[in-house]
Amino acid sequence: MWLTIKENPWCFPVGLVNVIVSSFLFFDQKLYADVLQQIVYVVLLSYGWYEWTMGKGLTQKFNVKNQIANEQKSEDENFKSEIISPNSQITNISSSSPRLLFNCIFVIAASTYILGTLLKWYTDASVPYWDALATSMSFTAQYLVARKKIENWMLWMDVNLLYLGIYIYKELYLYAVLFAVYFVMAVVGYFKWRKEMQAQNS
Repeated sequence: MWLTIKENPWCFPVGLVNVIVSSFLFFDQKLYADVLQQIVYVVLLSYGWYEWTMGKGLTQKFNVKNQIANEQKSEDENFKSEIISPNSQITNISSSSPRLLFNCIFVIAASTYILGTLLKWYTDASVPYWDALATSMSFTAQYLVARKKIENWMLWMDVNLLYLGIYIYKELYLYAVLFAVYFVMAVVGYFKWRKEMQAQNS
């Protein structure tokens, strides 16, 4: 998550390693929605990695220092910098449209009901609906990260608090502590991205 706060594309390959390890632990604890979450994360993280580094038609990330430096360069040097910059394909941070937010809420509600019901009927899942809700919210938050929407951090705050309760209930105290730290990092991430968004729009 720290790499995501720093807008570093390496957050995606590091995340891939994390989800593979976590999937085995969650399966052992009968948190099957979490196992599914880790599998889908592989797709979402891969998608985000592509969007941040290779996505076509995406705008360059700017900050105040870069703008000052670019003003001091010639037109040819600016052109070369944009071509070779490793951040040249990273999207600017933006807010979600009301339509996108509505779609996110609908997807979370529908997927929670469907996944929770399937887990309750066909598995011995420990907390099917709570697990399904946390998983659905996590999928949506990760999608918003890939699109660099600032609302992802607010959703991550809710996700981390929910998982904190689940892991305390399951007596996975180390994971509970980890998600308490994640909550704090999500708060930090929100304010850092908001500051960055304000700078790029000024």
